This record gives sequence, C-alpha cells and structure tokens, in this order.
Amino acid sequence: MDITSPQNPRIKHIVKLREDKRQRQKDGLFLVEGCDEIQLALSAGHRPQALLTAPELTSRSLTFPSAELVTVSRAAFEKMSYRENPDGWLAVFPIPKTTLDDLKVSSIPLVIVAEAIEKPGNLGAILRTADAAGVDALLVCNPRTDAWNPNVVRASRGTVLSVPVVECDNDSALAWLRSRGMRVLAATPSASTPYFSVDMREPVAITVGTEDKGLTDFWMERADVKVKIPMTGRVNSLNVSVSTALIVYEAVRQRGQ
Repeated sequence: MDITSPQNPRIKHIVKLREDKRQRQKDGLFLVEGCDEIQLALSAGHRPQALLTAPELTSRSLTFPSAELVTVSRAAFEKMSYRENPDGWLAVFPIPKTTLDDLKVSSIPLVIVAEAIEKPGNLGAILRTADAAGVDALLVCNPRTDAWNPNVVRASRGTVLSVPVVECDNDSALAWLRSRGMRVLAATPSASTPYFSVDMREPVAITVGTEDKGLTDFWMERADVKVKIPMTGRVNSLNVSVSTALIVYEAVRQRGQ
C-alpha cells in the first residue's frame, strides 16, 4: 500500500483541493469521486492525473488509462472523500481549459446560461439535465460557486466532464450568443408568456438565475423573450434546476428529439 496515514502530505493536498476553490484554481486540478463518475469522465475523453483507491472499500474494478495509481488505507481515503458511503475510487483530473472560442455547437444549438448560481447542488443538477437533453454547452456566468466544486461534481454525477462548460462574465457570454445568432430566453416569474408557448426550434439560449433574486437586469433587459412557468399554488417559483429542466425539455420536445 502506497499511503497509510491520513496525515500524509499528498492526502492533505487532496483535501485542500476538495475544500478550497483557490487551491483548485492555482493547481488547475479538481476531484472526481466514484467509479461511475470516473468512468463517465474517461468515456468523455478526459484523462486523470492520478487515481487513488482504497482496496478495503472497493467492490468494483476500474479500467484506467496511463495514470498514476495510488493505493491508500481506508482511513486515508475517508479523509479525502466527500461522500457518505465512498466506493474507494477517487481521481484527480486537470480542469478543462475550455473557452467560448473552443465551443463547437450543433446547427441548431441549445445552450443554458446559468447566472450566479450559488448552490452547488443546483448547478450539478442543471449539468445532469444538460447532459441528458444533449445541450450544446453550459455557460456559467459570474459564478458564485465554481463548476469544479466537489459538490457540483457529485450532484452532476460526473456530467461536468461530459457537457462543455465555460465560466465567463455576462458581457462575453452575450457577445458569443449574438455572434452565433441565438435568441436569448429569460426565465422569470414576472413574465406573462408561458414557456411552452414560445418557439424554441431555432437556436436558443435559456438563461436562469438565482432562486432568491432571479436573473439580473443585464439579462432581463437584453432577453429576446421572457417566459414563465405557470404556478397555481402558493409559491411563485420552482427550484432553479427544476425550472431549467422543464424549459430545456420543452425545447427538446419541440425539436422532435
């Protein structure tokens, strides 16, 4: 076994990658935990810098490419882990350096713009929807949580590596969308038009904001169309990831996919 002590410097460094956004940015590295999530990342063409495994915890094997394989004790793995019931597999991946100019979109693109999403679980759930619906890209604008936060990775089930993700500011995102002839659709409870009444068969970007304040004036003033999800109960909004899923799948339905 390569590492037995939870106090090993390498274990401590991985804990810092888990807990500290600045450490992730400095090193250009992030963590993916779980056999299924790692396999999804590998199938999407990403290659880990290192794979760490605890033989005491593993019940499944993992076919890995040319990457350093490090065996660790159960105690060391549990110190690194951010899951309640770890399966004994954790990988260190380079953060993808995707820019807006790198994005390759389909002939009729469907893009999600998530502005200032603060909860990692919501951003991760939006990524799962984006992957399932075949969305071309997710633009994370003015992020309050980074896409490489372990809780985002966990909530996304690893789809943070199967969906092209770009973190950028609002101005850059809008300029990129306009340069590709995309309509900007803003989701807001204050709209009068139901989301299913809007034609989404053309290139479109679905913009969503925070649950407490929604989209900022930047997107509200520049949107080509504003839509709402009809509400008949006492609350006036849904969880942002649920709202995103409803609108995205309406676009999928209209396109006959």
